[in-house]
Amino acid sequence: QVQLVESGGGLVQAGGSLRLSCAASGSMFSFRSMSWHRQPEGKARELVALIADAGGTVYAEAVKGRFTISRDISKNTVFLQMDTLKPEDTGVYFCKGTTRIGMDSWGKGLLVSVSS
Repeated sequence: QVQLVESGGGLVQAGGSLRLSCAASGSMFSFRSMSWHRQPEGKARELVALIADAGGTVYAEAVKGRFTISRDISKNTVFLQMDTLKPEDTGVYFCKGTTRIGMDSWGKGLLVSVSS
C-alpha cells in the first residue's frame, strides 16, 4: 500500500501563506484522485481540495480563490498552496489518495494554525 506523508504545516498569522506537501511512497498513478481534507478541533473532517488523475480540480467554497492544489507526478507529490489564510482555516490537514477501485489511503495529518 502506498504511504502518504504530509509536511509544511505550522503557525502563521492571518493573511499569510503556507504550502503543504504530500509525498507518496510509491507511484501516484495508482490513485484516481488526490485530495486535501481538514478537521477543525471539535468538528468533522471536510474536503478542502481535490485533483483528479486527469488534472481536474475541485475546491470547497470556503477556500476558492485562496487555495491551489497541484501535483508533481515525477516526484509523486501533491501540494496545497494556501494564501490569504484566515483563523477559520485552522485545523489538522490530511492528504488522501483514492484508488481506482475506491480504496482510500490517508496521511497522518499535520496542524495548521492561523492566528488573528
